[in-house]
Order: sequence, then C-alpha cells, then structure tokens
Amino acid sequence: MIEFLNLNKLNAPFENQFRQKFEQFLSAGNYIESSENQNFENNFAQYCGTEYAIGTGNGLDAIRLILEAYKIKGELQPGDEIIVPANTFIATILAISQAGLTPVLTEPRLTTYNLDPDKVIENITPKTKAIIGVHLYGLISDWDNLQEIARSYGLLLIEDAAQAHGAMWDNKKAGNLGNAAAFSFYPIKNLGALGDGGAVTTSDMALANIIKKLKNYGQEKKYICKYKGFNSRLDELQAAFLNVKLPYLDKSNDKRRQIAATYIEHIKHPEIILPLYGKKTHVYHQFTVRTANREHFQQYLKRNGIGTMIHYPVPPHKQQAYFEWQKLDLPITEQIHREILSLPVRENLTDEEIEYIIDKINKY
Repeated sequence: MIEFLNLNKLNAPFENQFRQKFEQFLSAGNYIESSENQNFENNFAQYCGTEYAIGTGNGLDAIRLILEAYKIKGELQPGDEIIVPANTFIATILAISQAGLTPVLTEPRLTTYNLDPDKVIENITPKTKAIIGVHLYGLISDWDNLQEIARSYGLLLIEDAAQAHGAMWDNKKAGNLGNAAAFSFYPIKNLGALGDGGAVTTSDMALANIIKKLKNYGQEKKYICKYKGFNSRLDELQAAFLNVKLPYLDKSNDKRRQIAATYIEHIKHPEIILPLYGKKTHVYHQFTVRTANREHFQQYLKRNGIGTMIHYPVPPHKQQAYFEWQKLDLPITEQIHREILSLPVRENLTDEEIEYIIDKINKY
C-alpha cells in the first residue's frame, strides 16, 4: 500500500533532534514563550524576509489576530466586507466571521484553484476593505493582479499562506507579499509541527505590536491588559520542533516539486486534469487533480493500493455552519469540490512508488 501520508515516517529523520530538544525543554523548565519561541520567530521572519514573525496557537487564530489587529488600528470596522475564495478551507472564512466581518465568497479560476481577479473586481463594493488571497494547495495566488486591484481600490491584501511555506513570487517568499500573512504549522503542512501551531508574518511594526499583545490576553505587560485579547501562543515545545525542521524546508519543497514535475510529464490520461507546474510559485502541499468521475477513480486507485485524499469534499457555502449561504450560485467552486482528488506527493515517496502511481493512472 502506498500511503497518502504517514507522519511517523515523515518525521523519522528528525527523531534524534526532537528528543534532544525535548530533553533541553525539560531541563530548562521554561514552558511558555521562552527561547525556542523567540528563536523560531526570528528564524521564520528571516526565512520569509519579513521584519516580524509572531507565533500563534494555530493557523485560524493567525488570520483572526490579523483581522482583529486591523480593527484596533481603525483600518477595519465590524461588518466590513472581506473578499475570500469560495473554495478555501473553511478556517479562512471562520476567522472573518469570528472577527465580526463579512466574508464575500468569490469564485476561483478553474486552472489554478485560486482567486479569479476578474471575479474579485465584480465583488468589490463600498464596504469592501480587504482581500484574503489563499495560496491553495501551495500555489501562490495571482499576486500581481491582486496587488494592482488592492492598490486601485485602497484595500488591504492579506495572505493565507497556511499551505505555502517557502513558495515564491517575484523572488519574494510567501508571507512577504501582502500587508500581513497567516501560516499554519499543523502536522501535515510542508513545515509541520507535532501538534497545532501557527504564525503571523508582517513588516508592519504597529500591526505586529498589537498582535503580540492580542495573542497573550491583550496584555501590554504581565497582568496589565490593553486589549480584549486571546490565548493563542505558539507552544514552546512545538517551536523547538519547528526550529529543527525549518532548515530542511527548501530541500523538502524541492523534492515535492520534482515529484510533481514527474507526474505532470508522465501522467497521460484524457480524463485526469493535472495541476499547473510552478518551479518556484508552487510547493505542492497537495498535488490535486480533477476528474469528472472522482469516486470511481478513487476506488480504482484504492484497489491498486494507492492512498488518496479529497481536499475538500464540501465547499464552505454548502456547510451547515453557513446555512444562510446554501442558495449561493458558485458553479466553479462546486465543480472543483465535486471533482478534486489529491495524490501522494510527500517528499519520502520512492522512485518505484512514483512510477507505480503513474503507471496505474495511465492504465485507468
């Protein structure tokens, strides 16, 4: 069986370093936001090319904290509209709703699964104050066009980079493209912790200073709260593990790109639509194909010992959590969620496994 993902095997090369970090963690006795957190924030900011990286409890909180900080700055107000891809993972949308803002679901391009700039323009109203560009599956959104739209309409441009650690656009890394960016370090990510974790990156000093307080109960200093804050700190132990893995991220992403390039070159089937190849712009958090008869194709692969996943089976506007959106007309989003299937693209796939997957797909 070719597993879609096995986190034990994926993290096995780091086990000795993890154990060393854990022993240091126990010996130090500093469990909350100590040296590992500080080191990781510095390392990740340097990696992304930003002035600041602020660790958070998870990726959803990272987006929420950005939006809450902009409310404090006076650049967002309750009820303001935020343009967001209709086919994103629901966390992006939850963060907008939880911040008292209004998500405006906008169709993606079928070729990229990312925001369609033409549709973005169609959805701009006097209440629109920001665009969240989601780098879905690891592919940078159409950033030049989104930047031009944001400049023309005076909008904030925020990255949801939860799946795009290390992806690049115009020689700048994800996290350093918009006004601010949110990352997730959920274990399956290209840079994954051994538990939950997230971060905000930005070069806006005022925004960073607010977020640093907001994530820690809104405290300006211990027990003195300036804002109605949250408890969303990156766990010290997870920061330690991320410090181990960060230096290997680019190498890992290169292997994923190599696997993707091999798939794209050799998978030849008229019913299987492959994703775009991006030499730098894509880090292939997922290698997601489309086919009109997904269930049949998935079962065929399963019978042949190939694990797959669906990212994601139900679009946000069809979730019970957002029952008020049930009647929205979003045909491209619905087609994507109906047809997508992710193939194994983990960096520890062997050449034999890659060849086997290609062979079985071509024989489908």
